[in-house]
Amino acid sequence: MARYIGYRILLMIPTLFGIMLINFLLVQFAPGGPVERIIAQVQGTDVSATARFSGGGGEMTGGAARAQNFDTGASSKYRGAQGLDPEFIRELEKQFGFDKPAHERFGKMLWGYLQFDFGESYFRDVSVISLIKEKMPVSISLGLWTTLLAYMISIPLGVRKAVKDGSRFDVWTSAVIIIGYAIPGFLFAVLLIILFAGGSFLDLFPLRGIVSENWDALSWPMRIADYFWHLALPITAMLIGGFATTTLLTKNSFLDEIKKHYVVTARAKGLSEREVLYGHVFRNAMLIVISGFPGAFIGIFFANSLLIETIFSLDGLGLLSFESIINRDYPVVFGTLYIFSLMGLVISLISDLTYAWVDPRIDFASREV
Repeated sequence: MARYIGYRILLMIPTLFGIMLINFLLVQFAPGGPVERIIAQVQGTDVSATARFSGGGGEMTGGAARAQNFDTGASSKYRGAQGLDPEFIRELEKQFGFDKPAHERFGKMLWGYLQFDFGESYFRDVSVISLIKEKMPVSISLGLWTTLLAYMISIPLGVRKAVKDGSRFDVWTSAVIIIGYAIPGFLFAVLLIILFAGGSFLDLFPLRGIVSENWDALSWPMRIADYFWHLALPITAMLIGGFATTTLLTKNSFLDEIKKHYVVTARAKGLSEREVLYGHVFRNAMLIVISGFPGAFIGIFFANSLLIETIFSLDGLGLLSFESIINRDYPVVFGTLYIFSLMGLVISLISDLTYAWVDPRIDFASREV
């Protein structure tokens, strides 16, 4: 097993390198960039979706403000740079590192990432790692509780549906699951706001942040209550379709195992249905479900929270990544990409190890690697 783990860890190195290289090359051919963003600010043509630069929405960065002192009509390779001093353009390129060849920038970036030095945001006066630490609690809260609740609902429901296969209970719960799966999470989030967050009916839940402003002054029981009070609607919106796949997977796994010969033999020995179900079937049936928990968490954690964070004004990693892409804040884009990719690879390894832990018959060490 140690040999297999070592092999997988070594395999992460070229995988990470390939991910970063492909995305770095794509960025080189993508239109726009931080220099163009500053030029657009100076010329008053910046119409990006977000404006969260340091100093507040809409205010110029230091480089943009200095550009107002230049007006020479010089030409430039950057679109919209007419009328700006070439020296100022060169200063911007040096500030963002574009005065060096692409391969040097890529090598410097990777060397910093190996030391977990992700540099500083182009448009926020703060390091990338500080930004990620600041946004992480929101995304962890959404991803962790949504995944746990989805499994707590899905597994018992899936087992019950397998036992009652074809019954009225199985039919109506399947209908509810399909309807829930078909409703987009962001639309359900809007409905929750209208019904319970001061939209048109009740005003029971807050719409911003994961804790109240006076959270530090609350007692610890009140802090817990306040925390879940803020998360109730976002988690419900993310949960509505999250448990459908796991429920049906659990049901089908149990149905496959129930039909096998060892179950018939166990029943013939006089074991009760509960003993057969949870003493023999459960471990085999839950193998694929439990081993998929890390992957399900990482999927909810990174992929499913962007719109929910936006709708409920939760400043998490999903929103940070989206804004960084829109604003061409490359240190944040590549820093989050590197961390997300590394975590995804580690989670993949944990999923395999969980698979072997749930079923000791699986031995990755026997594989030829």
